[in-house]
Amino acid sequence: MTLSKKTKLLPAIACLLAIIGGAGFCWQYFGSSKSGALTLYGNVDIRQVDLGFRVGGRIAEVLVDEGDKVEEGQPMARLDADILAQQKNRAAASLEAQKAQLAKLERGYRVQEVAQARAKVAAAKAVAVNAAQNLHRVSAMRGENAISQKELDNARAQDREAKARLKEAQDNLDMLSSGFREEEVSAQKAAVDEAEAQFAMAGIQLDDAVLHAPQKGIVLTRAREAGAIVDAGQTVYTLTLVNPVWLRAYVDEPNLGLIKPGMAVRVAVDAAPGKTFPGRVGFISPSAEFTPKTVETEEVRTALVYRLRIQAEDPENVMRQGMPVTIFVEDK
Repeated sequence: MTLSKKTKLLPAIACLLAIIGGAGFCWQYFGSSKSGALTLYGNVDIRQVDLGFRVGGRIAEVLVDEGDKVEEGQPMARLDADILAQQKNRAAASLEAQKAQLAKLERGYRVQEVAQARAKVAAAKAVAVNAAQNLHRVSAMRGENAISQKELDNARAQDREAKARLKEAQDNLDMLSSGFREEEVSAQKAAVDEAEAQFAMAGIQLDDAVLHAPQKGIVLTRAREAGAIVDAGQTVYTLTLVNPVWLRAYVDEPNLGLIKPGMAVRVAVDAAPGKTFPGRVGFISPSAEFTPKTVETEEVRTALVYRLRIQAEDPENVMRQGMPVTIFVEDK
C-alpha cells in the first residue's frame, strides 16, 4: 500500500476508534448486559420539601434541629396560639347563639304569648260589640231628633275603630298560632351553617399553629428561630424525604427492552461493600432524552437515553441523597 493511500485511511480509522470509544463509555455508564443480567448506574434521587405554617404568627418554639430524624406526624415547631384560641372561642359562642335562635324559630311562639294574644282578641271583641250596640242606639235616637248629628258621627267612628282593633288582635293571634314563617326558619338554618363553617375554620387554624412532619425524613435546614414572625407559607424547615428511597438511573435504547415496570432489582452502594438491597422498577420514562449533563462528554453528548425510577429498600439506612448506586437487573 502506498503512502498516499495510508494517509487517506488515517481519518477514517480515527473516526471509527472515536465511535467505538464513545459506545464503550455509554455501555459502561448506562448499562451492560452479560450472562443474562443488566447492570445500570445511577444515584439516590434528591427529594426534599420546604415546610411552613399555613397561618402566620410568632414562632413560640422550635422542636427539632438540622440533622434530626423525624417521623410522620411529629411536631416540629409551634406558633404562639393565643389569638387563634380566642378566635375559636368567639366562633363557638357565635355558633351557640345561632343555634339557640334556630331552636326558637322551630318551636314557635311560647304558650304564654299565644294566651296573651287570645285575651287581647277577647277584649277587642267586647269593645267592638259595645261600640256596635252604642251605634244602634244613637242611630235610633237620631231618627227621633233626640241627639245631634255630631254624636251619631262619633258613634260611627268608635264602631269603626273597635272593629279595626279587633281585626288587628285577631291577625296577631293567627300569626302566633301558626308559628314563624318557613322563610325565616330557612334563613336561620343558613346562618347556623355559616357559623359552623366559621367555627370549623377557626379550629383548623388553631391546629395549624403546630407544624407537623408530612412524612419520615431528616431535617436538612432550619430557616427560622423561636421569636421570629412568619407569614403563612414561609419556609421554616427543609426536610429531606427518606421513605421510600427512590433511585434515578438511565438506560440506553438497545437495553430498554430488558426493563419492565415492577421488575425486581438488586442495589449496591459503596457505603455497604459486599451487600445488595432489594428494589423494584417503578417508572420508565416514555420519552427519550439526551445524556444527562452529569455524565455528558464530547463523545456521548448526543446519545439518547431513558430515565428510570427505582424504589429501593434501605433497612440499614446507608443510602444518602445523591449517592452513586449500582443496579443489577436480572433477565426474566
